[in-house]
Amino acid sequence: MREVLEETGLSVTVGVLIGSVTRPAMGGVYTIYDYACQVRSGVLQAGDDASDAQWASAAILDTLRHRAELVEGLYEALDDWEQLPGG
Repeated sequence: MREVLEETGLSVTVGVLIGSVTRPAMGGVYTIYDYACQVRSGVLQAGDDASDAQWASAAILDTLRHRAELVEGLYEALDDWEQLPGG
């Protein structure tokens, strides 16, 4: 919960595990676990290691994907986990 607050400005209640991904890292790999969360408070904002943060409808997400403005593999992971907006 602390990490979500630092990276997004949102205080959340953590729910069920949605999925995980492995990403290369210096000297090995990171395994990232993604959970469903309910926002309790806060205003969405990008943390210091992100250029932007926004709530995205299916149409906006698709536009960002086609303009290569998403983290590599994000759209595909959300699709595999059946977590795309409106899905």
